[in-house]
Amino acid sequence: MYLKFSKVSDVIIVTMIGELDHHSAEEVRIKIDDRIDRENVNKIILDFSSVGFMDSSGIGMVLGRYKKIAVKKGNLVVVALNKGVKRVFELSGMFKVIKDYDNIDEAIKCV
Repeated sequence: MYLKFSKVSDVIIVTMIGELDHHSAEEVRIKIDDRIDRENVNKIILDFSSVGFMDSSGIGMVLGRYKKIAVKKGNLVVVALNKGVKRVFELSGMFKVIKDYDNIDEAIKCV
């Protein structure tokens, strides 16, 4: 999986490209945590527009980042979930704690 980081004011946007599964989740976790710590941010948008597949390891990675940001009194949201990934979020109950948006502009206004 490839990650692209960008920043809009005090919000880090992480664009993920590829599959978020047991092969990539640990590397993604390390890279996102490093960016959170280095830039001392507490607002994250995870852009799933280029993620074709996510399994339970991806759920763990997203929830872990949510908890890390919550400790800093921040917010983590997700955007642009495809049908399959959205179904994983629904089945796991993640939408109870993590909000999803259709696009980055909408998410920036609400994060």
